[in-house]
Amino acid sequence: MKIIVGLGNVGDKYAHTYHNLGFLAVEAIAKRLGVQFTKKGCDASLAFAELGGQKIILAKPTTFMNRSGTAVQKLLHYYKCNSEDLLVIYDDIDIEKFTIRFKQAGSSGTHNGMRDIVYFVGEDFKRIKIGAGRPQEGRDLANYVLSTIPTQERPQFVETIELAVDKALEVL
Repeated sequence: MKIIVGLGNVGDKYAHTYHNLGFLAVEAIAKRLGVQFTKKGCDASLAFAELGGQKIILAKPTTFMNRSGTAVQKLLHYYKCNSEDLLVIYDDIDIEKFTIRFKQAGSSGTHNGMRDIVYFVGEDFKRIKIGAGRPQEGRDLANYVLSTIPTQERPQFVETIELAVDKALEVL
């Protein structure tokens, strides 16, 4: 069994923000696999799929971003998985906009949601980072990541999310 967690914040207010790129990615994985987020548990919205005979849990934590670690820890414990069975997808301001980067393990970098997951789970899990780019100089970082993605950027992010989906399914 594998668990794919997309990071984001719950609510319409955050739906199309840079900080919700992880949610958008797991929703795209669910769509590609023909499943929907119909269950709740372990502080997350859940969808269940199968790929190549392997069970997959897709999760969107219902905690706020900075508390994602509690949901991930509950998921791993409840489904009797370890960190090697985990893939987290999230936005990253430290890589170029419209790019993805896969890592086998590592630190949380500047991402507070990842910092919380690393605190609860450790660094030994796979991750896919979706480049959100940095705000213009002088613009507050929190305001940037929680701002709505401009309409003109959305088609490029749709393509980038599809690359993240391809990579996630390849990793599985």
